[in-house]
Amino acid sequence: MDSISLPVVHPTHEKLRHSGRWLHAAAGLLILTHALSHFHRQESPPLYFWCQLLISLDIFILVMAGQDLLLQPRVNLFFRLVEIIFFLGIGLIMLLAGNWLTAIVHLSLSVAYSYLFYCERGLRRQALLSLHHIGITVPGMPESRFFLWTHINDIEACYDSIRISTADRQELDFPLQKNLTFAELEQIHEFCRHYLGKC
Repeated sequence: MDSISLPVVHPTHEKLRHSGRWLHAAAGLLILTHALSHFHRQESPPLYFWCQLLISLDIFILVMAGQDLLLQPRVNLFFRLVEIIFFLGIGLIMLLAGNWLTAIVHLSLSVAYSYLFYCERGLRRQALLSLHHIGITVPGMPESRFFLWTHINDIEACYDSIRISTADRQELDFPLQKNLTFAELEQIHEFCRHYLGKC
């Protein structure tokens, strides 16, 4: 009995993938707001304003014109990295200037967008649910999780979805990206019979 890996639709992955556009728009709006707040300040060099303005406009153009482009993991991660660097840079500049509240807000945004970057990095890979001889690997956010067979109570496999009930009463439902063949479904049932004594 060989291991089996099934491409699944992970609800959290899909939600994050499709909310990325609004998160970029929020970052662009914050960058634009920061640029405009420095427009009339004497101590701010004009280059500082124009750089922020161009970065925010780039992000807005990407959000409005390239929504399909943002579903490409590399493009999405590149712009997320630009946003992280921006918020970190502004946070450090404000920290050195003694503006603590603004510094804390921007550094917090940098940490939040770094966590998003870490989570979105996993979107480059296909979400796979794998059944092995020692347990099951399920896709998760930000990382996949592994359950030993002793921590699995039940598996309900259909042609278009799979449900896993764990020992700690979690119900993990995964729609499949493509329907199972009869042989694949039978292989899952064989795992269940062998390790769970059911199916």
